[in-house]
Amino acid sequence: MGVNIKYNFPANFWWGAATSGPQTEGRFYKRHDNVFDYWFDKEPQAFFNQVGPNVTSNFFNSYKEDIQMMKSIGLNSVRTSIQWTRLIKDFETAQVDEDGLEFYNNVINEFLKAGIIPVINLHHFDLPVELYDKYGGWESKKVVDLFVLFAKKCFALFGDRVKHWITFNEPMVIVEGEYLYQFHYPKIVDGKKAVQVLYNLNLASAKVVGAFHKTKCAENGGKIGVVLNLTPSYPRSQAENDVKAANFVEDFFNRSFLDPAIKGEFSHTLVNVLKRDGVLWEATPEELTIIRNNTVDFLGVNYYQPRRAKAKEAPFDESKGWMPDKYFDDYKLPGCRMNPYRGWEIYPQAIYDIAMNIKNNYGNISWYLSENGMGVEGEEKYVQKDGSIDDQYRIDFYEEHLSWLHKAISEKANCFGFHAWTPIDCWSWSNAYKNRYGYIAVDLATQIKTIKKSGYWIKKVAQQNGF
Repeated sequence: MGVNIKYNFPANFWWGAATSGPQTEGRFYKRHDNVFDYWFDKEPQAFFNQVGPNVTSNFFNSYKEDIQMMKSIGLNSVRTSIQWTRLIKDFETAQVDEDGLEFYNNVINEFLKAGIIPVINLHHFDLPVELYDKYGGWESKKVVDLFVLFAKKCFALFGDRVKHWITFNEPMVIVEGEYLYQFHYPKIVDGKKAVQVLYNLNLASAKVVGAFHKTKCAENGGKIGVVLNLTPSYPRSQAENDVKAANFVEDFFNRSFLDPAIKGEFSHTLVNVLKRDGVLWEATPEELTIIRNNTVDFLGVNYYQPRRAKAKEAPFDESKGWMPDKYFDDYKLPGCRMNPYRGWEIYPQAIYDIAMNIKNNYGNISWYLSENGMGVEGEEKYVQKDGSIDDQYRIDFYEEHLSWLHKAISEKANCFGFHAWTPIDCWSWSNAYKNRYGYIAVDLATQIKTIKKSGYWIKKVAQQNGF
């Protein structure tokens, strides 16, 4: 063991990082477009510096070297995703594209060869645009069933080697970005559609879990989970109307996916509000039974910032139709610490609060911190003489969050790992490369990759299983 380890973590702890197919691979030889490919082609000016998904971090061409770099900084597990638009030739039948199949086989084998556990996610915001045009995307239960077909194909093709699967990454962001707050294509503002999409994504996840549990992979100890962005909602004060506002935020933005995934049912207080407001989703008893009977084996938690809510102060603008904002206003805590590049509050203690919530209210299900990160703009100003980036701010950020996670684990939180966002600077949707998150920097012009100070830090942490 290293000297002076203050925070020791459990045996076999995951020290890894997370990324996704659409944010790293580039569009090389990709048969179909997803909604982001389409949006970029149509409206490049919507993306920071007009940088789109065409090349990203060139993982399609450099996956061998990239995985070697991940290995060299000590990562023992990495989450990425399989793109529906790359693997599948025909979405209706889930007929496979041979180039896509060869690529994903190579990537998975390369991870295994490097001694890195591949954690494979099936959906990271990258809906095929064809299925949006044809059926309305996640508004449609037909698309739910086509997604299940795609998932089954993935289990059949890769389940002999991949033992950890994820149904969706941050499904709430699909609801918010596409149907409420206009930061993902098709940028619709429609609360009723948003609520139906929220339900359909929960149904899709449960159906995929059910399909997985019938596979050989599951029989051989394989596991499937979901990755949720949990942002604890803190009330401005303990006044009844502030507490009520924060509780609605918790219900709509957190419990709406957490409860079905783990308990197999939706929060009754949420259902009652949606019913009363005439926007409750369409569901059948059979579907609700599927959701009840197909809960996840484990949970991934993405945490970046807390959420703070207060009672509504300005009257709600009814002209937009129903919105969750009817029941709360966002609250900025005066004097809080901020990441100025993202406009996000830095509040590491929330990770402890999340852990205790899972322990006390969700049967202490097995979970891991599946994303946590510090996005910084203009990191080139921290370049040292040797070309490396001195991102001490990122190391400090991680150590603070990990110390709170360690406290939770010492109080019996059932957490088995930590994945940073992200191994190599990746493309962040319409933000493109505005903020960098990686342990490894990428120079977009040359695609040369360089390990940052934080990359050497995580290597040491992984070797010592603590810091």
